[in-house]
Amino acid sequence: MKLVYVFDAYCGWSHGFSATLREVVSRHPGLPVEVVSGGLFTGARRVPIREFGYVQGANAQIAELTGAEFGEGYERLIADGSFVMDSEAAARGVAALRQAAPDRAAELAASLQRAFYVDGLSLSDPATYRVVAEAAGLDADTVVAAFTSPEARAAAEADFRRTAELGVTGFPTLLAVDGASLAPVAYGRATADEVDRRLASRTATRSS
Repeated sequence: MKLVYVFDAYCGWSHGFSATLREVVSRHPGLPVEVVSGGLFTGARRVPIREFGYVQGANAQIAELTGAEFGEGYERLIADGSFVMDSEAAARGVAALRQAAPDRAAELAASLQRAFYVDGLSLSDPATYRVVAEAAGLDADTVVAAFTSPEARAAAEADFRRTAELGVTGFPTLLAVDGASLAPVAYGRATADEVDRRLASRTATRSS
C-alpha cells in the first residue's frame, strides 16, 4: 500500500493540511507517499487574485481550523490583488523538487507552500526554488534548471492527467492505494489520528 497526496501548491486548504501530512509521514516512515499536483489555477482560472473575492475569508477559516500560518510576506504579495496564481508553474516546481529528492516529496511540497503562504514568494519565480532547494540541502542549480526544463512541463501535465484519472476534484485529497484499489483517507482537512483510523480500517479490511 502507498499514499497518494493530490494537492495544489496554491491551495490554502492544502497548506492547512501540511501539518497533518507531516505527522502521518512521521508515524508511517515505511509507507511510500506519491505527491501529485492537481492544477487548481490553470486555463481560465489563471487570473489576478482579486478576482477570487473569497480568498481572505477562506484563509482566516483555514488558519482557525488548522493552525496554518499566513505570513506578512504573503499578505504583502497579494495586497494589491494583481498577483496571479499559476498552478502549472507551481506543478513544474513540485516536479523539479520531486526529481531532486523523490523520498522527500511530501516534505518539499509543504516547504513550497510555506514559501508562498508565509514568505510571500511567487511559485512562478525560479529564485523561489533556489531558496527552497538550498533550505532543504539540495543542489539548487539542478533544481532551478529542472524547473525551467521541458521535462518539468511534461511532468506537470502528467500530474494533471493523473489527478483526473484518480477522480480527484478537490484539494487536498489523500488516498490509500493498494494495487487497483484506492480509497480516500482525507479530504479537505483531517487530523493525523483520523487518517490513522482510516488506514487501520483499510488494513483490517485487507487482512480479513
